[in-house]
Amino acid sequence: MSGTHRALIGSSDAALTDGAVAFVRAGLDCGEPVVVACTEVTAELLQKALADRPEVVWVEWADVYGNGPAAAITAVRRLGERHRADGVAAVRLVLEPFAGPDPDTWREWQRYDAVLDHQLHEAELLGDDPLQVLCLCDTRRVPEPLVAAARATHPFLQEDGEQRPNPDHVDAEEYLLALPVPAEPLESTEPLVRADGVRDLRGLRRDLTQRAADATLPDGSGPALEDFLLAVDEMTTNALRHGRPPVDLRLWAGEKRLVCTITDHGAGLQDPFIGYGPAHGADLSLGGMGLWLARQLCDHVDITTAEDGVRVRLTTDLP
Repeated sequence: MSGTHRALIGSSDAALTDGAVAFVRAGLDCGEPVVVACTEVTAELLQKALADRPEVVWVEWADVYGNGPAAAITAVRRLGERHRADGVAAVRLVLEPFAGPDPDTWREWQRYDAVLDHQLHEAELLGDDPLQVLCLCDTRRVPEPLVAAARATHPFLQEDGEQRPNPDHVDAEEYLLALPVPAEPLESTEPLVRADGVRDLRGLRRDLTQRAADATLPDGSGPALEDFLLAVDEMTTNALRHGRPPVDLRLWAGEKRLVCTITDHGAGLQDPFIGYGPAHGADLSLGGMGLWLARQLCDHVDITTAEDGVRVRLTTDLP
């Protein structure tokens, strides 16, 4: 079987277009559905080059990536499910993850690359949901740390219109665990909420809501605050159910962001890929979705494990 996850790393319109077009045409010639979700700049180039192939399905970039990189993991899988046809070997996806210039967002995009690599590899081993994914990386527009991430997280490269093994590929779990978690400046200040030995979730919820309402936050931050407090509730509940007491919580509200840490003294998560999809698939009523939901609701979910327990840090940037 050909590689399910390959990167096309290019520095010119021609390199990106030629490689992507070769991948698309090869799929169409085999009768495979092809779906493209790229930024407007890249989509315009590819649409001109593929004007003679009306079978290609063009999807808005925001439909896949508009809710952030963590949500994009699920969006990619659902994109494949939506366009799968009976009797075909696979669905081909041309994707362009694109982070923008803010370095603070980059680590979630690095995680996206590694998690997608892991999920595609697992699906290939199990023979489930066959997807052939080509990820485009325009080095003129993508920051160097994310170019390096693309080189590390794709087992194959698309070069000169052909698939080739990537000698720089790193095991996805190894890559994820090696990513550093940066310090958060707000944590060096006095927290808005300090709760040690949490047991009463109902009382904690009331306290968090009241303290947050009293804080001076930017106009229009109400929806972000509600999402953030829901994520805090989910992760505190997880710590109480699955961790080891005591469970301690600290919450900060700054001018530009909300930060909360929840710590317990359990062994922590043994699987770094947990929480990048609902624990029970599409049926959310079965539960097991706390960490997945937190990743959808917050800009960052950072989990670190030390000798004395596990620490979850939730961060949301305010408008």
